[in-house]
Amino acid sequence: MTEKEKMLNQQWFNPRDTELSKARSAAKQGCRALNQQGPEPFKTHQQLAKQLFGKVQSCYIEPDFYCDYGFNIELGARFYANHHCVILDAAPVIIGDDVMFGPGVQLYTVTHPLDATSRVTGLEMAKPIRIGHKVWIGGGAIVLPGVCIGDEAVIAAGSIVTKDVAAGMLVQGNPAKAVRQVSPSPQANSID
Repeated sequence: MTEKEKMLNQQWFNPRDTELSKARSAAKQGCRALNQQGPEPFKTHQQLAKQLFGKVQSCYIEPDFYCDYGFNIELGARFYANHHCVILDAAPVIIGDDVMFGPGVQLYTVTHPLDATSRVTGLEMAKPIRIGHKVWIGGGAIVLPGVCIGDEAVIAAGSIVTKDVAAGMLVQGNPAKAVRQVSPSPQANSID
């Protein structure tokens, strides 16, 4: 089994592998193109996104954006990410329709051994992240490996999401904890 196959099958893999190194290099070139596009038309942005990501319906991503591979990222319709978004996508990252990220949102699929002797070998394991439709993730939030976020959930700014989030829940803190069910009325859901 190749290191890429191990990575995609959520097994321990060596990221220093030549095939994976080349894939990350290609993704960095794609990120650079997306970040340096300037005030180009929306159509150009979509073309660059389609070259970088595994699947994209429509999106707008402010610079600077970074990812590891790109091919493991699936974006639904009308995805928006504010400045300085990072998606470490050694495992699939699937994002639904009408999802918005504040500035500095980070999604990490990669984990490392806790045992120091194993960790220094450089091996990694990745677990997928899934984000439902109409989710809002506030600035500076971090989503850890294996987390699923349900439709219409809200992640408060600065939160670190370590566990799944139920649909329609507002979570906040480190680690993020459920605060309350989000009301369907936009006026009732305003959080400052």
